[in-house]
Amino acid sequence: MAVALRGGVGSGLRSFFTYRIFISALFSLLFLATFSVFLNSSRHHHPPQDHTLMTSSVGRTFLDLQSDPLKTRLDLIHKQATDHLTLVNAYAAYARKLKLDASKQLNLFSDLAISFSDLQSKPGLKPGENALEEDAFKVIEKEVKDKVKTARTMIVESKESYDTQLKIQKLKDTIFAVQEQLAKAKKSGAVASLISAKSVPKSLNCLAMRLVGERISNPEKYRDDPFDSAVEDPSLYHYAVFSDNVIAVSVVVRSVVVNAEEPWKHVFHVVTDRMHLAAMKVWFKMRPLDRGAVIEIKSVEEFEFLNSSYAPVLKQLESAKLQKFYFENQAENASKDAHNIKFKNPKYLSMLNHLRFYLPEMYPKLNKILFLDDDVVVQKDVTGLWKINLDGKVNGAVETCFGSFHRYGQYLNFTHPLIKERFNPNACAWAFGMNIFDLNAWRREKCTDQYHYWQNLNEDRSLWELGTLPPGLMTFYSKTKSLDKSWHVLGLGYNPGVSMDEIKKAAVIHYNGNMKPWLDIAMNQYKSLWTKYVDNEMEFVQMCNFGL
Repeated sequence: MAVALRGGVGSGLRSFFTYRIFISALFSLLFLATFSVFLNSSRHHHPPQDHTLMTSSVGRTFLDLQSDPLKTRLDLIHKQATDHLTLVNAYAAYARKLKLDASKQLNLFSDLAISFSDLQSKPGLKPGENALEEDAFKVIEKEVKDKVKTARTMIVESKESYDTQLKIQKLKDTIFAVQEQLAKAKKSGAVASLISAKSVPKSLNCLAMRLVGERISNPEKYRDDPFDSAVEDPSLYHYAVFSDNVIAVSVVVRSVVVNAEEPWKHVFHVVTDRMHLAAMKVWFKMRPLDRGAVIEIKSVEEFEFLNSSYAPVLKQLESAKLQKFYFENQAENASKDAHNIKFKNPKYLSMLNHLRFYLPEMYPKLNKILFLDDDVVVQKDVTGLWKINLDGKVNGAVETCFGSFHRYGQYLNFTHPLIKERFNPNACAWAFGMNIFDLNAWRREKCTDQYHYWQNLNEDRSLWELGTLPPGLMTFYSKTKSLDKSWHVLGLGYNPGVSMDEIKKAAVIHYNGNMKPWLDIAMNQYKSLWTKYVDNEMEFVQMCNFGL
């Protein structure tokens, strides 16, 4: 019975859904038939109208409707004109920045910018204005496109040129900034180098103290030798070396003796200050000269004629004005000006630096003498210097001028009327450091008196700044014999470009400059030429750690 009931219920549901589908299909057919009748009826009552008549009746303009596509085209053209006006003005500004005001490109860009401005100001082109007729729109559209094409062509042609000019200008600005940094670095380096040159290394102090200590410990061992007549014998080869640097003097003397063909004929006159006299004497007692060479060691104070009443430089060194120049605000001036600190080197305060102008008085019985600085090395036998005919002149020296460099105009103040009257600014300068002096000619020409004359006039430093070369150039003006450059090669203390071929041919090499060979700042390529004459077997050299 249950089965029969389920069968009856299922048949009733199927009949119900079939009925609903039939009714839905009937209504759909009825709707389609009605819609078809409506369309046919409309086609009979509304015939098609002509398109031209419709256009004229509507009278439509481009800006009447916000949805009009021509309005979008108008906005686009306006934007193109504005963008290209900005670009043209930018290139014109670049041209002015690059100082191309007279260039053809600048004029063209300026004219084009004016044209774009005129276009933008035409009625109907700006957004928000009254509608623009189609014919007028086409004219403006063509004009804008032509101007845009012209602008793009000009930009393509000029872009590379302007970009290059801008790069050049930027490079110039960079170079200027780098040059300023370089100038500051050079100034700082010059100050640091001068401070290093002025400072006395620990090793030199150590050596002097140990030598003095040796003298105190063994006074009997280091008594002065009896007078040797060789120091006054004019037939021998005499050398003058004035220094307070013990190891530097030892290198000069040793290099001469090692390279001399007849060392027993060579006599050395070493003068130092009172503080280093004992150390200098002990060194040459402990390490006596080989092969019969003679050495005489004295202090400046032993030359009694050298006092402030006779020597102008001593009087000036005692003046409060000069002491103020050297010592007042020295640290401040050093940081500001490397030029100032250069001339505040203590060597300019030492009488040892000025003794070269008193050679005839110091050695009255000698006829010729070879003056050597303490920063030279002798590489060959130099007795040929005594055989050179100086043609009656006082000083035999190597000239240092080349081109416009190292001429009198660089050392003396030619704005001073006396200097301008007496000297030629283009006269060639020469070098101190290795000079053969004819002492008889010196006495005849009264060169020391001339030195005193110029030194007295320069008390206010109006003729030259400090140093001994300027007064030397004045004292021996027209009294100097030029020697072959192979006798004396300079620059090993500042110029890394001195060739080794030139050095090998030189009789004397000179470490003039701040990079002395006994300092840590010495140039390595030249240092070995000096260190090979250092007596490394001397016990105090080893103890003081010279690092050679």
